[in-house]
Amino acid sequence: MRRTSASLVAGTLVAALAWASGPSTPAVALDPSVGVADLTQDINQILSDSRLTIARAGVVVKSAQTGEELYATDAGKLLTPASNTKLFTSAAAAQTLGLDYRFPTTVLSTGRKAGSVLAGDLVLRGTGDPTMLAEDYDALAAEVAAAGIKAVTGKLVADDTWFDSQRLGNDWSWDDETAYYAAPISALTASPDRDYDAGSVIVSVAADGDRVKVSTTPETDYLKIVNRATVGAETDVLIERQHGTRTVVITGTVADPYQEWVAVDDPTAYVSSLFRKSLARHGVKVLGPTTTGAAPSGAKELARHESMTLGELLVPFMKLSNNIHAEILTKAMGRKVANQGSWSAGLKVSTDFAKANGVQVINMRDGSGLSRRDGFSPGSIVQLLSAVRAKPWFSTWYESLPIAGNADRFTGGTLRSRMRGTPAENNVHAKTGSLTGVTSLSGYVTSADGEPLIFSIMLNQYLSASPKDIEDKIAVRLAQFSRSAAAGEAAQLRAADEGATGDLECSWLKPAQC
Repeated sequence: MRRTSASLVAGTLVAALAWASGPSTPAVALDPSVGVADLTQDINQILSDSRLTIARAGVVVKSAQTGEELYATDAGKLLTPASNTKLFTSAAAAQTLGLDYRFPTTVLSTGRKAGSVLAGDLVLRGTGDPTMLAEDYDALAAEVAAAGIKAVTGKLVADDTWFDSQRLGNDWSWDDETAYYAAPISALTASPDRDYDAGSVIVSVAADGDRVKVSTTPETDYLKIVNRATVGAETDVLIERQHGTRTVVITGTVADPYQEWVAVDDPTAYVSSLFRKSLARHGVKVLGPTTTGAAPSGAKELARHESMTLGELLVPFMKLSNNIHAEILTKAMGRKVANQGSWSAGLKVSTDFAKANGVQVINMRDGSGLSRRDGFSPGSIVQLLSAVRAKPWFSTWYESLPIAGNADRFTGGTLRSRMRGTPAENNVHAKTGSLTGVTSLSGYVTSADGEPLIFSIMLNQYLSASPKDIEDKIAVRLAQFSRSAAAGEAAQLRAADEGATGDLECSWLKPAQC
């Protein structure tokens, strides 16, 4: 359990209550012209960075208190958002599914039970739970055994029909197919850890005398391991699944232990293998083969596991920018609203939600932002961030956003190593976004006057070093903003923390490196 100081908890609660007050909060009587000119000048100066000379930059800053636009450049331009797309997906999910939503995973039986023999099939049915661990499938197998079943004469049926059969998102890059952050989407999946990286397995290597030892988490023989690595003076190893197969090839040299998160090729088949082995471990023998298909009507429930609530899932989802959570929630929304667990149905739910809340410029191709055809304007992101403040689920959603400079991994998230030692630390709540040549940061910050501000920073098509420090400088400047500051008295701008990464989300670097 993470421990947090009472003062930090109190401060966080006050901030959440202040941000949850909604757009109708009476505006404080302030001179709108004082300090704004300095803010505009400073942001313009930050954006004059040579790295942005050939790039595209869109920035919008708005007062949540007065509704006033304090700064805008290219506010209406369509830009690539990367993981800022998750702002729309998570908000739509909170509205559509509700914070109490859970994913059930069940085991059903067909036919009749005679003594310890089930004369029929055993069905494992999933609804997309991204938090299922190998131990959870083992617990389901234990429940089947506890029901007195020792033999199943029929098949083991994997029912993943809650979602459609499209496994990879629209426009996803082919070379991401084996990466854990682009794992295939299925209604039956498993995670190797409590970051809940669904659809992946951790492959670990270590020097063991004069040979390289390979292990997996969870332990599984689903993957075919081809170990060509050797013990060397340093660790320079490549662990890579071959495209379209379940073969993982390991090459290079190993000195120190190293591990890599690898997406499986077929989450349903992988889960089926885990569950069948768990059944055998608990003394349940399935005589028939493993197949896929829908559970027949009238099948009886033998065991059930329910996930944590969506309100709880928002933390690993948003703090660590988990792509698979975004896509699973997208399909779950489609299933609930249109009875279709598909990207097309789920994306319509997200876009309809956004449009109902005044968002105009939006093009959603997936739920996570992996697609380079996703498009939003910074003005649209700010509009969404403004509108959701009035929602009953806002405080939970707001607290799920990464918090600048907070070292706790499930508090600071992808911002935990950024803006430390600045007025933005433990102040900025914002969603990061990263693809090669794309970075974005959008969220909330409280000014030096205590005024709540909403901002979106989108930087596209840069070719040199990552300009994340530009985002940080703007966010810090907003934390320093004061309407009462005289011209020329703007506080010194602070650089980003040196620990910040380049083109990748912190959570995409495994193990976490920032």
